[in-house]
Amino acid sequence: MAPPQSDEQLGAEPAMEGLTIPPDQNDEPTMDGYTVPPHDHSVDQLIGNLPPMQDTTFIPYAAVDSSLRAMAGQAEGFGRHAIGGLHGDVYHVTTLADDGPGSLRVGCRRQEPLWIVFDVSGTIHLSSGLRVSSYKTIDGRGQRVTLSGKGLLLRECEHVILCNLEVEGGRGHDADAVQIKPRSRHVWVDRCGLRDFADGLLDVTCGSTDVTVSRCRFSAHDKAVLIGASSGHVQDRGIRVTIHHCFFDGTRQRQPRVRFGRVHLYNNYTRGWGIYAVCASVESQIVSQHNIYEAGEKKKAFMYMNEQAADRDKSSSGSIRSEGDLFLNGAEDCNENDSEENLWDFEVKNCYQSCSAQPASLALKELLEYCTGWQPVPLPEDIRFAENCAAATTDI
Repeated sequence: MAPPQSDEQLGAEPAMEGLTIPPDQNDEPTMDGYTVPPHDHSVDQLIGNLPPMQDTTFIPYAAVDSSLRAMAGQAEGFGRHAIGGLHGDVYHVTTLADDGPGSLRVGCRRQEPLWIVFDVSGTIHLSSGLRVSSYKTIDGRGQRVTLSGKGLLLRECEHVILCNLEVEGGRGHDADAVQIKPRSRHVWVDRCGLRDFADGLLDVTCGSTDVTVSRCRFSAHDKAVLIGASSGHVQDRGIRVTIHHCFFDGTRQRQPRVRFGRVHLYNNYTRGWGIYAVCASVESQIVSQHNIYEAGEKKKAFMYMNEQAADRDKSSSGSIRSEGDLFLNGAEDCNENDSEENLWDFEVKNCYQSCSAQPASLALKELLEYCTGWQPVPLPEDIRFAENCAAATTDI
C-alpha cells in the first residue's frame, strides 16, 4: 500500500471508482411538546435550477435570533436536522471555572438534552478536551466566551449545535478547536471564531457525517479543516459536510482538505493561503459554488493528492467542480479529475433542495470579513419559557 501523502506532496490524479452517497436519514427524534419552526426559505434558491440572482448581498439565518430555540433544525445543508438541546431545560453557565457547579463542563457532561447559555463573559481555560454529549446546544449569544487550552470533543454524539463561541490557543497532542469524531452526526457549528491550535481547527473524521459549518472565521493557523482522517479510514466514504458563508483569513492550508467525503462549499471567502485553498484527496468529491478565492503569494486555489484507500489496489485523488467561483489577485482555477473516467455521483440537489447561495462578489467578500465568527448579538428570549409562565399565571 502506498504511504499517505502530506499536504506538500502533491501528485497527479488517476481515475476514481464509483461510490454511492448514503440515502438521507429520516430517523429524527419526535418534537414532543415543542415544534421545530419551519425552515426559513425566504432567501432560499433551488440548487440546480437557480433563478436570476438579485443584487442584494446578505448573510443567511436572519430568523434564528428571533427566539432562543429558533436555531433548532434551521441549518442549511447536511447538518439541517441538528436540533441541539431543543427539548431540554436551559442550563446557565455561571462561572468561568473549568469544572464544578455552574461550569460549562458540567452542562456538557449531563446526559439529558440541554440548551446551554452563559451568564458570564470571559475566558474558560480548559485543562483537558471538553467532551460534549448528545442533544446539546452551547449558545454563546449575549456574552463573549472564549475557550482556550483545549478544544471541544464531539465523540459518538448526535444533535449538537455550537453557536457564537471563540476557541483559541489550544496546545497538546491531537488538539483541535472542534473535533467531530468518531461516528457523530447532525452537527451545526455556527458563528464561531477558531484560531491558533496545535493541530487542526475543525476535523470531521472517523465515520462522522451530516455536518454544517456556517458563518465561522478561521485564522492564525496552518491546517484549518480536515474532512476524512486518512486513506485507511474507508468508513469516511459516508461523510457529508456543508461549509458556507465562512471566512478563511490567511490559514495556510485545508480550507478544507477532503478524503472520501462529499462536501458542498458555497459563499465562503478564502484569502492568502500558503499552499492551497481546497484539496481533493482520495475518492473525494467537492462542489465549490460561488466562493471567493483571493490569492497571496501562492496562486493555485485547488490541489489534488493521490492516496491509496486501504481496500483498493491503486491510488486516486479526488475531484472538484467549480461553479460561479470568483478568483482574485491571480488565483488559479484548476478543475481536475472531472472526466468520464471519474464516476461523479455527488449532485447537491439530490441531497437537499435549497440553500441561500448568492453570486460571489466584492460586496459578499466585504460582508464576510465583518459578519463571520463571534458576533455581539443579544441572547434571545426563551419563548417556550415565557409561554409556560403565562400559562401558569392564567391557571392561578
